[in-house]
Amino acid sequence: MSTRQASSEVDELLNLQPKRKAVDPSQWAVAAPCTSEQFKTRRQQDKPTAREWNHYLSSESTSRTGSTLKNAFKHLKTPGMISLGGGLPLSDYFPFESLSLTVSSPGKQNSKTVDLNGANAPLNASKGDITQGRSIYDLSVALNYSQGSGSAQFLRWITEHSEIVHDPPYADWQCTMTVGNTSALDMALRMFTQPGDYVLSDEYTFASAIETAKPMGVKFTGVKMDNEGMLPDSLSQILEEWDPKAHGNSRKPFLLYSIPTGQNPTGATQSLERRRDIYRIAQEHDLIILEDDPYYFLQMNAYSPAKTQGPTGLGPQSPAELLKVLVPSYLSMDTDGRVVRMDSFSKVVSPGVRLGWLTAPQQVIEQYKNHADVSTQGPGGLSQLALFKLLDEHWGHAGYLEWLTHIRNEYTYRRDFMIRACERYLPRTITSWEPAQAGMFQWLAVDWTKHPNAKIKSARQIEEDIWLKAISNGALVACGSWFWATGDSTCNEVFYRTTFAAASLEQIEQAVMRFGEALKICFRLLDTVE
Repeated sequence: MSTRQASSEVDELLNLQPKRKAVDPSQWAVAAPCTSEQFKTRRQQDKPTAREWNHYLSSESTSRTGSTLKNAFKHLKTPGMISLGGGLPLSDYFPFESLSLTVSSPGKQNSKTVDLNGANAPLNASKGDITQGRSIYDLSVALNYSQGSGSAQFLRWITEHSEIVHDPPYADWQCTMTVGNTSALDMALRMFTQPGDYVLSDEYTFASAIETAKPMGVKFTGVKMDNEGMLPDSLSQILEEWDPKAHGNSRKPFLLYSIPTGQNPTGATQSLERRRDIYRIAQEHDLIILEDDPYYFLQMNAYSPAKTQGPTGLGPQSPAELLKVLVPSYLSMDTDGRVVRMDSFSKVVSPGVRLGWLTAPQQVIEQYKNHADVSTQGPGGLSQLALFKLLDEHWGHAGYLEWLTHIRNEYTYRRDFMIRACERYLPRTITSWEPAQAGMFQWLAVDWTKHPNAKIKSARQIEEDIWLKAISNGALVACGSWFWATGDSTCNEVFYRTTFAAASLEQIEQAVMRFGEALKICFRLLDTVE
C-alpha cells in the first residue's frame, strides 16, 4: 500500500477531511457575520442543548448589546448593495499587495502545495485572490475590519478542528476567535464575576491569571494538588464548607479555573478519571469550568532515564496514534454546556500570532462576541490569513495533527534531557521533582527546612536568596510563590518553575548546572559528595 493510500485511509477513519457544507460566496466578504453552526459537519440533532447561564452572567455582560455598526454589516450580503454606511476602506489604500510564506515542517505529504519533487511551495496571498478564484480568503478581506468572532474562512477550520478533537456532546456549542488565552480569561472573568467574588483553581496556578483578576476585585482560592493536579476531595471540601462571612461576605464560588494538561506551573496532567471526578463535582455544585488548555497537544510519554539520540520513537508517529493517546478534554465530556474551553496557537505554532479560540454554549459565545466587537475585535487579519494558508489550504487537518505529533515528541525529548540534567547537577538531599507530564515546564521542590538559616529566615526569604544567587550565577528561574493562588505571603513551601522550551539543549544543561551550584552555595553543600 502506498503512503498516499495509507494516509487517505487514516483521514477517512478519523474524519480529517470533513465533508463541508455548501457556503454562499458572500460569506467570504469583508466583515461577514458567521457562526460555527454554519460550518459544523457532524450531526447535532441527537444531542441535548446546553443549560442557560443567566444566573451567573455579570451585569456588565448582560448589558452588552454588541456593535450596532457591525450588526449592520449583514446587509452587505444583499446582491447589488452599495455601502456608504460602514467605515470599511477600499483595499486600494492598503500598502500591502501580496504576501509569501515559506513553511518548514514535517507532514508535507498531506500538503496541497507540494511540487513533484517534494519541496514545499511558497504560500502566497494577494488582494485579488477571491475575485480571480484562487482562494476564498485574501488580503483585501484580511486587512480590513472583521467581526469580533474573526473571519468566516478561518472560523470554519476552527469549528472542524473542534469537532475532530473534542466533538462536544451537546448540540448548541459554538466557537469564536480570541486574541489569546490571557485575553480570553480577562473577558470571561468580566463576563461572570463581580468584585468580591472568588475563583477556584489549583493551589499553584498561572500567575497572570491571578494578576488579571486582582484589579477586578476578584480573588483566587487554591485547591490542594497532587501529581495529577487538583484533588477532588479538596475541591468538594472547599465548596461544602464555604463560609461567606470568612470571605468578606462573598458568594460561594461558581467558577473553576483549570489548566488540566501540562499545568502551569507544575507540569501536572489530570487523568481521565480525575477529570470525570471534577466534572461530577462541577455538576453537583453548579460550577462553570474555565478550561485553559494551551498545552493539550504537548502530552508526553512517561519519563525514561535511558538516553535517546533524538525525538524519533518517543511517542505517537501519526495523527491516529496522537488522537488515541490524548486524555479527553473537559469539553469532550461536557453534556451540560458548563465548560468554557480556551485554546491557543501560542504554544504549538507561535505566541506572536496572538490567535486562539473559545468553545462554549451559544449563549456564552454570543455574550463574548458582543464584548469583543467593542473591545479587542477579531485577531489581526495577517495572523488569520497566515494560519488559514498554513492550516486550511496547506496542511489540512491531518497535516496539522502531524505537526502536533512532531512538536509533542520534540518537547518530550527536551523534557527528558532536562530531567537527566537535574539528575546530574541538582543536590538530591534538598531537591526533588516529578517529571512533567505535559507542557513546557519542570517544577522543582526545594526542602527549605534544611537551609542553615531556616530557624531565623522564612520560606519566602530563603526562596528569594536562592533566586538571587541563581541570577548571579547566570541562571534565571521563576519562584514558586509567584504562582500561589491565595497570595505568596501565606505560602510556606519553596518551589521553582523551569522551562525546557526557551533555550538550546546545551544552554539548558548549563543553566541547570548553574542553578545546582547556587543551591549548593546557599545550603553550604559545596564539600558534600552527592
